[in-house]
Formats: sequence, C-alpha cells, structure tokens
Amino acid sequence: MSVPVSQMWTVATYILGKRLRGQKRYPLVLMLEPLFRCNLACAGCGKIQYPAHILKKELTPEECWKAAEECGAPMVSIPGGEPLMHTRIGEIVRGLIARKKYVYLCTNALLLKEKLEAGVFTPSKYLSFSVHMDGREEHHDFAVCREGTFSKAIEAIRLAVKMGFRVTTNTTLFQGADPNDVRKFFDEMMQVGVEGMMVSPGYAYSKAPDQASFLRERKKTTDLFEMILSNRKKGWKFNQSPLYMEFLMGRRDYECTPWGSPTYNLFGWQKPCYLLQEGYADSFNELMQDTAWASYGRASGNPSCQQCMLHCGYEPSAVDHAFASPGGMWSMIKAILFNRYISAAVAQKLEEEKSKPHGPLAHLQLTVNGQPSTAEAEATAGTAA
Repeated sequence: MSVPVSQMWTVATYILGKRLRGQKRYPLVLMLEPLFRCNLACAGCGKIQYPAHILKKELTPEECWKAAEECGAPMVSIPGGEPLMHTRIGEIVRGLIARKKYVYLCTNALLLKEKLEAGVFTPSKYLSFSVHMDGREEHHDFAVCREGTFSKAIEAIRLAVKMGFRVTTNTTLFQGADPNDVRKFFDEMMQVGVEGMMVSPGYAYSKAPDQASFLRERKKTTDLFEMILSNRKKGWKFNQSPLYMEFLMGRRDYECTPWGSPTYNLFGWQKPCYLLQEGYADSFNELMQDTAWASYGRASGNPSCQQCMLHCGYEPSAVDHAFASPGGMWSMIKAILFNRYISAAVAQKLEEEKSKPHGPLAHLQLTVNGQPSTAEAEATAGTAA
C-alpha cells in the first residue's frame, strides 16, 4: 500500500463514524467534474460527447467548494474532460485543500509541465496528480488517439516527482490488453517514481466511438487481472484498496456501491453514478434520498451494470467491507501483507500469452473463408495455408 497514513486514518475514522451513527449510505469519494472540455478525443471515452456550447462551460470554484461541503466525502477526485484546461483549476484545488479534502486531480498530463512551471500548484499531502497512463508508449498513444502523449506525460511526471508532488497513475484496460506488457508497464511506472498505481477495466460507455474495445465478459476480465496481479513483484505499489484488487482477480465478489462515488458536474448531481447518466438532482440530499438505488448494481439485473467492475462503484464496496467487521479488517491486513499471490498455473498462462496476438487491433473481427474470426484465427489460417 502506498496511501499516506494520514489519508488512511482520515478515511477510516470517517467510515467508522458513519457506521456508528447507523448510516448505511454515505459517499467515500466525490467525483467532481468542473468541465467536460478536453484536449484529447480518446476512442474509448464517453464523457466528452457534448455540443460545443456545453464544452465551453465551467463550474466556478465556489460551486466546486459547495459541492464538496454538501457531499462531505473525505476525498475528491477531479476528472473531466481535462481539469487542467479549467481557467481557475489552481483556485479550486487550493480551496479543497483548505477544507482538508484529499484531492486526486485526474489529468492526461499534456498541460501539467506548463502548470507546474507557472507555479499554479504547491506540493501538499492533500494533493495527488492522478495521471492517465493506459499502458506502455505504443498502447497508450493508440488509446488516446495521439502520438507523443506518453513521452510528454512521462516528462511531466518526472518533473512533478522532482518538485515534491504526490503522483499516481490511473490505467484503464481494454480488450486486447497484453498482460505481460502491462506488467512491464508497472515496472516502468515504478522507475519513474510514482507513489502508486491504480488499475481498472474500462466501462462500455454507449457514446464512446470505439465499442469493440471494451471488456464485456466478467470471466475474461478477471482472468486478465489474475494474470496481471498474480506473482506480483515486491517493488510494485498500488494506490487502491487491496480487497478491490482481489475482486478484479476474481477472488472476491462484491455488489456495487453506486452512492460511494457521487458525481457533481455542470448539470448538478448526476443520477445514479459517475458512469450512468439518468437525470440529475438539485442537491446531494435529493440524490441520496430520491434515487432508486435498488435498480442499480449487478444484483438488480440492470443491463448497464452487469459487466461493470470499475473502481468508482466497487472500491467503496471493498473499503466498506474492510471496516464493517473484525473479519473484514483482517481480510484487508492479509491482502496487504500477503500480496504476492504466487501461482505456477498463472505463470504458465502468462508464458502462453506470449504467443498470442495482442495490442490495440487484436480484438478486431476479421474474415477467414467468409466467416467472422479473430485476428488470432486469421493468423492460424494463414499459417495452415
């Protein structure tokens, strides 16, 4: 675990306080979207598909601070869009830090070096730059649809670390991800000096331009993460719940906690969660009281929730489990202390993966003898010929 002790203590006391008061639904992280505008147009993103007049708008710092106070969550994640494009992002962050909120500013880092050199931000235990890095250079640049973004992000990360800032990475995995390559990527990020890494499968946004790249089957998702996260290297550091990581590996089964990461943006409080847009509430209390929570999550049967395993819904479930009982706490302690997950069977699977096609185009459907097939099947057919 690479989360600072002060942050873990703040979160732990917050959760225990809520539980002692008998509060069943409470937020853990506020997802604060101060704008939808972005300087990238990633094929797997469904968060920036808005008309131009909406993309020009921004939340004011006062609106952001009010949302944080109204929600009360100890942590604030600032996605977007690209938050560094907000004209008053430094002011927003300073105000949140003054309120002792642990801020994860999510960024593609294309503007980070410029902002750091301009003195927009000051190092603080309350501020972490969460840099979107979707794999090694070739895969990352393909995922964000622009060459050169990986090298520019690495340059900004190195500068931020040198200046004393907390820096984490946030990696989204899609269909065709090479588990061996992802493990090499983890090595690279540790060498760069980041505090910790976060990893999650992509959510199948209906508005995303590329629908073929999403991981749509849970078994395939857990198999992928089992290969990536088993036989773990001692030097790898992760900035997320160890129980959530076991969930990704298929070792635990959780129900989604959609209210754990409520979203506030230009339209208000988004129903029901960060991923689904089914209306808006005018206040946080209205969101919590009027949303039909039983209609969401895998157990509800909601088609939009069946394959989702994202951290914004399931990490709050894992954290809540850790503090729900002595048994949950012991599970977390064991997951922290015994986190290598040594498996000869998984090592063999990783070796077998080396001979399979991977990469951004491996999932595309091709035609072999008039029949739809995968890239692997076409390669096999070509060899046989």
